[in-house]
Amino acid sequence: MDAMKLVVVGAAGRMGRTLIRTVCETGGAVISAAVERAGSAAIGLDAGTLAGLDPLGVAITDDARAAFAGADGVLDFTSPAASVGFAALAAEAGIVHVVGTTGCSAEDEAAISLAASRAVVVKSGNMSLGVNLLAGLARKAAAALGEDFDVEIVEMHHRHKVDAPSGTALLLGEAVAEGRAVDLAAASVRVRDGHTGPRRAGSIGFATLRGGSVIGEHSVIFAGEGERIELSHRAEDRSIFARGAVRAALWGRGRAPGRYSMADVLGLTD
Repeated sequence: MDAMKLVVVGAAGRMGRTLIRTVCETGGAVISAAVERAGSAAIGLDAGTLAGLDPLGVAITDDARAAFAGADGVLDFTSPAASVGFAALAAEAGIVHVVGTTGCSAEDEAAISLAASRAVVVKSGNMSLGVNLLAGLARKAAAALGEDFDVEIVEMHHRHKVDAPSGTALLLGEAVAEGRAVDLAAASVRVRDGHTGPRRAGSIGFATLRGGSVIGEHSVIFAGEGERIELSHRAEDRSIFARGAVRAALWGRGRAPGRYSMADVLGLTD
């Protein structure tokens, strides 16, 4: 089979440049196009040069439709509004859409799911192997420990992150909720301030920290009477997300249209 032709959108950003480098390091995949928003100073630059590599002969463009038409898949770590637009274009082109964007609203998620009726969409709050293994462990721990153990999810990211809780924290929260067979929206507590009273039994708490250049740190804490269990993951390099995204694209090639997760890609689903 020919190498999978991949488009990187948001190519000039930190994740975009990391994705370009990762695709170039991965056998079976090539960069066919790189896309940036209209008016970006990166338009016309070589994607390889922008990513700190030798020139690839791929000029950055703002024409996503044309870029998608000549590709097999797209790697997307942009913004919710942009990802919704890219989902429609990827469905139109019938190519794999890997979405690492977080902070999507219910309406955004619905639009992406609609696109998945016509093309393969792999979307996850985190693309790394370690985090998805952590989610699986959190699900099992939540089922085994029950409500006798309070659950808190603590996360920290760099000062520039715009959504909170992070997509990864919500992924972990969903895993705990699934383990307990409860609805996360009903069980979650995201803000505590003032005289809050005692902790509500069965609640799933979130604590959000922001600062510096932290790539991502997440812990799921199960606190019981006289003992505490902590499951943690620390991201030390953005390339772990990029490698997962490229792996997801390769996995999705040739599959039936539908919405998939990294748990599907990694074979972690029950």
